[in-house]
Amino acid sequence: MTHLTLTARRRLAALLGGSVVLLTACQNAGTAAPGPAGVPPSASQPASTPATAATAAGLTTRQRLDLLASAISTAPADTTAGLPYTYLHLQTWARATNTIVRTDVRRWRKDADGSGREIIRRAPDLRGVNHHPTAEERQELSRAAPQSVHHGINQLHPYLPEDIPAEPRELARLLAPPALVDEPAYPRILTSGVVGLATSQHLDSRQRATTLRVLAAVPDITYRGTTTDLAGRTGLAFQVTADGSTSTLVIDPATGELLAAKEWIDGGRRPGLFSCSLLLDNGRASSTDEPTSPTAAAAATPLR
Repeated sequence: MTHLTLTARRRLAALLGGSVVLLTACQNAGTAAPGPAGVPPSASQPASTPATAATAAGLTTRQRLDLLASAISTAPADTTAGLPYTYLHLQTWARATNTIVRTDVRRWRKDADGSGREIIRRAPDLRGVNHHPTAEERQELSRAAPQSVHHGINQLHPYLPEDIPAEPRELARLLAPPALVDEPAYPRILTSGVVGLATSQHLDSRQRATTLRVLAAVPDITYRGTTTDLAGRTGLAFQVTADGSTSTLVIDPATGELLAAKEWIDGGRRPGLFSCSLLLDNGRASSTDEPTSPTAAAAATPLR
């Protein structure tokens, strides 16, 4: 596997600071429809929804992603604009040599100075990497003892050190060096960049639309139908196979939010899971002691 992926992986590893987790998240294995691009609309969705339009037969993958980008709605977390902290709740499975590290992280980052707090839960590591995460493992994470970690100024860094541009081509240049565009690893690096950005901060509807248009331009990206992630949420699956691995992203068809993503190493000496993440909650918060909304607060494990 080419060394050109190292920069993207280092960026991903830096996102969680002390939690030592890579972010490229997960879908429920075996639920995505592995058929051709033309997939009929789900019978449970009204004909007017963007999900139905994006799953109509005869569309290219790029057309599907562009449709989602042009029709996404406001997400609940969009109402938290103006608060000082970015809040994220992630569950991740990440390869560490020949083991899988399983982590639940709630992170508050103060955008003004890069300080903040994390509550980290670790389930026991799993030996070997030929592992498909399960919904039952989420219960193991919720039962694990929490560790509260406080971060000083400039200890929690955003994925990009500058503002997110509105132009998809400009954002793509920040996520993957243009000099690598003809390299086999480029689709993988660009896809990892989109996932890293989405799992590092709340993206508003305009920014989500931009990231979807970046995904639409990823070489050889394919549409894999509807799927359900490990948290039971239904989304549209998009897949990129490049540089010896397959990455699958699950997108909420209404809001354009990334729900989950998974990267699987297809060959080499140790094929198997590379990383898997669920983005369970995101938005902004007024302090490091609260999730982003009353709904999230009611469902959350008590903060300690």
